[in-house]
Amino acid sequence: MSQKVQLTLVQMKAGQSGTIIAILGGRGLARRLEALGVRLGKRITKISSTLFRGPVTLRVDHTQVAVGFGMARRILVEIDTSS
Repeated sequence: MSQKVQLTLVQMKAGQSGTIIAILGGRGLARRLEALGVRLGKRITKISSTLFRGPVTLRVDHTQVAVGFGMARRILVEIDTSS
Protein backbone atom coordinates (compact mmCIF):
# COMPACT_ATOMS: atom_id res chain seq x y z
CA MET A 1 0.00 0.00 0.00
CA SER A 2 1.39 3.41 -0.85
CA GLN A 3 0.52 6.74 0.68
CA LYS A 4 1.05 10.29 -0.49
CA VAL A 5 3.33 12.53 1.55
CA GLN A 6 3.55 16.26 0.93
CA LEU A 7 6.73 18.13 1.80
CA THR A 8 8.33 21.38 0.81
CA LEU A 9 11.53 21.11 -1.19
CA VAL A 10 13.43 22.19 1.95
CA GLN A 11 11.96 19.29 3.96
CA MET A 12 12.84 16.65 1.37
CA LYS A 13 15.93 14.51 1.87
CA ALA A 14 18.67 14.38 -0.77
CA GLY A 15 17.81 11.66 -3.28
CA GLN A 16 14.05 11.86 -2.76
CA SER A 17 11.85 12.39 -5.80
CA GLY A 18 8.34 13.68 -6.20
CA THR A 19 5.92 15.72 -8.25
CA ILE A 20 5.42 19.45 -7.76
CA ILE A 21 1.82 19.99 -6.66
CA ALA A 22 1.90 23.66 -5.60
CA ILE A 23 4.00 26.79 -5.71
CA LEU A 24 3.08 28.89 -2.68
CA GLY A 25 3.86 32.34 -4.00
CA GLY A 26 2.85 35.06 -6.37
CA ARG A 27 3.11 35.30 -10.14
CA GLY A 28 6.68 36.63 -10.00
CA LEU A 29 7.93 33.58 -8.13
CA ALA A 30 6.03 31.21 -10.43
CA ARG A 31 7.51 32.97 -13.48
CA ARG A 32 11.09 32.76 -12.17
CA LEU A 33 10.71 29.06 -11.37
CA GLU A 34 9.05 28.43 -14.74
CA ALA A 35 12.13 29.93 -16.44
CA LEU A 36 14.19 27.25 -14.65
CA GLY A 37 11.81 24.50 -15.78
CA VAL A 38 10.29 24.14 -12.30
CA ARG A 39 6.50 24.09 -12.68
CA LEU A 40 3.37 22.27 -11.51
CA GLY A 41 3.24 18.61 -12.44
CA LYS A 42 7.01 18.32 -12.99
CA ARG A 43 8.83 15.37 -11.49
CA ILE A 44 11.91 16.49 -9.55
CA THR A 45 14.68 14.90 -7.51
CA LYS A 46 16.42 16.77 -4.71
CA ILE A 47 20.17 16.46 -5.13
CA SER A 48 21.49 18.42 -2.16
CA SER A 49 21.10 21.40 0.09
CA THR A 50 23.56 23.32 2.18
CA LEU A 51 23.14 23.91 5.87
CA PHE A 52 21.71 27.11 7.27
CA ARG A 53 19.37 28.36 4.59
CA GLY A 54 21.67 27.90 1.61
CA PRO A 55 20.59 27.01 -1.93
CA VAL A 56 18.86 23.72 -2.74
CA THR A 57 19.99 21.77 -5.82
CA LEU A 58 17.47 19.69 -7.73
CA ARG A 59 17.13 17.81 -10.99
CA VAL A 60 14.28 18.67 -13.34
CA ASP A 61 14.10 16.66 -16.55
CA HIS A 62 17.82 16.23 -17.35
CA THR A 63 18.92 19.58 -15.93
CA GLN A 64 20.40 20.43 -12.55
CA VAL A 65 19.02 23.64 -11.03
CA ALA A 66 19.79 25.51 -7.81
CA VAL A 67 17.08 27.57 -6.10
CA GLY A 68 17.39 29.74 -3.03
CA PHE A 69 16.14 28.62 0.36
CA GLY A 70 13.22 31.07 0.28
CA MET A 71 12.02 29.73 -3.08
CA ALA A 72 12.55 26.11 -2.04
CA ARG A 73 10.34 26.69 1.03
CA ARG A 74 7.48 27.60 -1.27
CA ILE A 75 7.63 24.56 -3.56
CA LEU A 76 5.29 21.80 -2.36
CA VAL A 77 6.13 18.29 -3.56
CA GLU A 78 4.11 15.08 -3.31
CA ILE A 79 6.34 12.09 -2.58
CA ASP A 80 5.30 8.47 -3.08
CA THR A 81 6.23 6.22 -0.20
CA SER A 82 5.37 2.59 0.30
CA SER A 83 4.52 1.27 3.70
